[in-house]
Amino acid sequence: MIRKANVTDVKQIQKLITYYAKKDRMLPRSLNELYENIRDFYVYAEGKKVYGCCALHVDWEDLSEIKSLAVADSKMGKGIGGRLLQCCLKEARALKLKKVFALTYVPDFFENAGFHIIDKSELPHKIWSECIKCVYFPDCKEIAMLREL
Repeated sequence: MIRKANVTDVKQIQKLITYYAKKDRMLPRSLNELYENIRDFYVYAEGKKVYGCCALHVDWEDLSEIKSLAVADSKMGKGIGGRLLQCCLKEARALKLKKVFALTYVPDFFENAGFHIIDKSELPHKIWSECIKCVYFPDCKEIAMLREL
């Protein structure tokens, strides 16, 4: 079942994200950051167990970001990641946002969902406030992708 996340999900969300961060497939997220942004998240859960997560973070009046999209290995290949992304895109449309971007190490997934690669310089400077705190800054290997809504 996909639903909005709540504070009781945070530690499981972090565990899922950390699993992929250790494999250099996504960026880590602190518990503090997750609690502060819990309203951005959707989760795929079975009972009390979280197997997937994805966040929609509004950056500006016409721009939002897909963040921390992860699905447990045991649930891969079942369309869960795509469904989580679709929930975020539906919310972006409801908020009247015009563009959604993602910074990713897995561009094929996003290309299949209608995103296209852009140069990072096309993104507003506002989004870099988070990047300068990253351990990989300024040598970021993430690929910027954008989808018009």
